Amino acid sequence: MTAPYLVPYWVELLVSLLLMVSGVMALTGALGITRLRSFFQRMHPPALGATLATWCACGASLLYFSVLQGGLVIHIWLIVILLSITVPITTLLLARAALFRKRAAGEDVPVPLSQALDGPQVDEVGRVVGDAGADLP
Repeated sequence: MTAPYLVPYWVELLVSLLLMVSGVMALTGALGITRLRSFFQRMHPPALGATLATWCACGASLLYFSVLQGGLVIHIWLIVILLSITVPITTLLLARAALFRKRAAGEDVPVPLSQALDGPQVDEVGRVVGDAGADLP
């Protein structure tokens, strides 16, 4: 293992750029949470910003420690792999839970996909309710 001061300048420059991009992406995600109005809009910036920030930070760590140790250090990518699996699933589950709560509260939300695929729903008066293709020409 070499001393940290023996890392080439171009590696330090690239690592610092990746870490700055990571910080900007994390800041963008945080600002997106504060600026957007609804829960569904607020879900996207942290998911995208945190994912991109993590990719950049892991890339910087991978580059720095690979050069420092003189070989490829790939166990850092476990973080990215786990985030790539869990973030979309978590986002989907949060969206479904929020949509379920809105439906239970009686708010105006889209009909469930299972009802939309069954065909038009008719209320007690005979009006079509929740027909997925009713507004198409």
